[in-house]
Amino acid sequence: MPVTTDESKGPTFEEKGLGSTNREYKNSLDAPHDVSSTSEHSRQKHETSTLSHHVTVVDWDGPDDPNNPKNWKASRKWTATLIVSCFTFISPATSSIISPATDQVAMEFHIKSSVLLGMITSVYVLGFAFGPLVVGPLSEVFGRSRVLQASNVFFLIWNLACGFSRNTPQLIVFRFLAGMGGSAPFSIGGAVVGDTFHPEERGTAMALYALGPMLGPALGPVAGGWIAEKTSWRWVFWSTTIAGAMIFVLGLFLLQETYGPILLERKARQLEKAFSNDCEKAQSRKDPAKKSTTQRQFRTAYEGSANRSLHDIISKALLRPFMLFIREPILQLFGLYMSFIYGTFYIFVTTIPSTFRNVYHQSIGIAGLNYIALGFGLTLGSFMNSRTMDKLYAYLKRRNGNVGEPEFRIPILFPASVFLPLGLLLSGWATQHTLHWFVTDVGIFFIGLSLVMTFQSIQTYIVDVFALYAASGLASVFCLRSLFAFTFPLFSPALYKGLGVGWGNTVLTGAAIVIGCPAPYIFWFYGKRVRGRSRYARQT
Repeated sequence: MPVTTDESKGPTFEEKGLGSTNREYKNSLDAPHDVSSTSEHSRQKHETSTLSHHVTVVDWDGPDDPNNPKNWKASRKWTATLIVSCFTFISPATSSIISPATDQVAMEFHIKSSVLLGMITSVYVLGFAFGPLVVGPLSEVFGRSRVLQASNVFFLIWNLACGFSRNTPQLIVFRFLAGMGGSAPFSIGGAVVGDTFHPEERGTAMALYALGPMLGPALGPVAGGWIAEKTSWRWVFWSTTIAGAMIFVLGLFLLQETYGPILLERKARQLEKAFSNDCEKAQSRKDPAKKSTTQRQFRTAYEGSANRSLHDIISKALLRPFMLFIREPILQLFGLYMSFIYGTFYIFVTTIPSTFRNVYHQSIGIAGLNYIALGFGLTLGSFMNSRTMDKLYAYLKRRNGNVGEPEFRIPILFPASVFLPLGLLLSGWATQHTLHWFVTDVGIFFIGLSLVMTFQSIQTYIVDVFALYAASGLASVFCLRSLFAFTFPLFSPALYKGLGVGWGNTVLTGAAIVIGCPAPYIFWFYGKRVRGRSRYARQT
């Protein structure tokens, strides 16, 4: 609700709605002034000085304000979630869709280095590391919708250019730039869910949104294998550009702004315009020859007295992800855990085609179908989370005196930390001993199941904790995990060549047990204590 205050005396009145605000302005402007003891010049100077110190603080009109995104109708909320989910599907799908066609690229560009060949796939993920550090905080300045759409245009331009590459350096550079543009949904999408859903509803929405970044890399190669086999590797990029353009057009019509401070800022501008018009009308009734000197400042409840200068944007918004990661142990712990799992995930994304072609002698198209096992694990895990995360949160909230805690998202991590080592061992040794391909796919299924359960739990936790700064918080952990996803596929060929697939996966299993299994216990028992030291968590 708008609250007019004097900077030296604090709040003086409260009122709801634009109409009542205008009436107050009119009453104050039409009231007679005592000019008997002052000159006309002194009176105008005093009036301007007094009113220039009046500040109207613009907030929501109560807890049930329908303009607050958390009070939108369910259909409106789910439309926003569905749009950002589409963005978060097509961009990660582009990251891995080239994987089955790398042999064609190597043949055309005469690439013999396995590291260079792996970089063609993973350099896109390197763009994921740096893009969110810019687009995440910018969405907290200019709004979610504008930044997301602008980033998507950037992605479409460079992804289209990938299909016209004439040499390896061009393809790598274009892939990196496309990855930077395609990274926007990772930090902004989760923030949109946080903007529109209350904590009790957030788990189901996050399960849908977070499925895209996982399902995209799993299903992208399925389509990429057949596209490359029937046409050429260039159509892999052109087809994803066409799909991305369709989602972009859909977003133009259906994606609305969800960030509270931006919506209140627009409301403040409307109030300022209405007040300015009232000033002009009131002044014209008194003396049409004089111009109004009345001034009033409008600030949102989120702004306080801060100015949105270029210096403020750079020093606060763009630096916020770095400051969050440096100062927040929660993000450091979760960032390390997510990074290892995401790096392991991209090892499988990049090695599945060669594994099934070389060990099981399958064609490019048939080998790509094994990604379905990964996708099935991701889908089942997401479905399980959507059914249990909110119910578990509500149950634990009731047991805690009806007080919700972000740590109520952690129990999902306990089974997830077991599924990952199980999947690594099963897929590695099944391949090593050339067991039936179905056994290998079962191991890959458990990896996908663990991955999506872990990521959805952690992302929802971060949104719950950092709320207003969710985009920056997610950007900081996504940066680290994307760096791991870029580097892991580069050393995995040497790992498997030196140790074999069985022992190579055993090494990864040991790391998964050491890092992953204690993590849920640490977060469950000590998460609240660590979170209590968070300046940003307390602030939001």
